[in-house]
Amino acid sequence: MSRFKCYMNNQRLKIAIVIGSTRPGRNGEAVSRWVYEMANSRGDAEYEMVDIKDYSLPLLDEPIPPSMGQYSKEHTKIWSAKIDSFDAYVFVTPEYNHGIPGALKNAIDFLFKEWNNKVAGFVSYGSAGGVRAVEQLRLVMAEVKVATVRAQVQLSIYTDFENFSIFKPHNIHEKSINTMLDELVTWAGAMKSLRSS
Repeated sequence: MSRFKCYMNNQRLKIAIVIGSTRPGRNGEAVSRWVYEMANSRGDAEYEMVDIKDYSLPLLDEPIPPSMGQYSKEHTKIWSAKIDSFDAYVFVTPEYNHGIPGALKNAIDFLFKEWNNKVAGFVSYGSAGGVRAVEQLRLVMAEVKVATVRAQVQLSIYTDFENFSIFKPHNIHEKSINTMLDELVTWAGAMKSLRSS
């Protein structure tokens, strides 16, 4: 399957780049824009930035478990429609206290079937490259039936951010992001085929 032409049933793959932090002054917006620009230049899928901050999700407030798909809150229905529209996801996440941000975990927990039989890749950042956050996120993804690609992008708060705040990624990351996206697009096509069978 060509990374430049990936169509299933004459429909282009749609991939979300999810900003996983809602913290004021977060680095996630700059990192996500970088991911989006690199991904969009490839021409192999339709990429869209999705900022969980824009959905104002409270702590999970649905009375019925998400696996039942019976949503009573308007914010859940809007979030559901957005997430359901994608074939794959790139999660851009910082590492907070050796884990993922609570807002990202909460956003994932709102839904279930919308995630099923899709695929995710990861771009993480932090003092240790965000690797421990991604380790946790892989476990969460498995529970909502999302496959994850092996390749990931690890950004250091020390070497990829000037004064810990101005994003200036090292050129070496261009190769790792393209490797991750190659895997993501290939798997996304396969999973889309599975969902339509």
